Amino acid sequence: MPFVPKKTRKKVESRYKTIYLRQEIIEALEKIAQKNNTSFNNVVVSMIEQCLEENEDEPD
Repeated sequence: MPFVPKKTRKKVESRYKTIYLRQEIIEALEKIAQKNNTSFNNVVVSMIEQCLEENEDEPD
């Protein structure tokens, strides 16, 4: 099943964090964002949220 970013939601309490990514990861994320007409940030946040949800579903 291909990854689909979540729709942009209402603003919630947030903070800035800086992360360093390899150039090829940045380019891949930018392609996904462009394909889905959304922001780079929304793609990254959607991926992190999806990963966290999947991790919660896994038994310990």
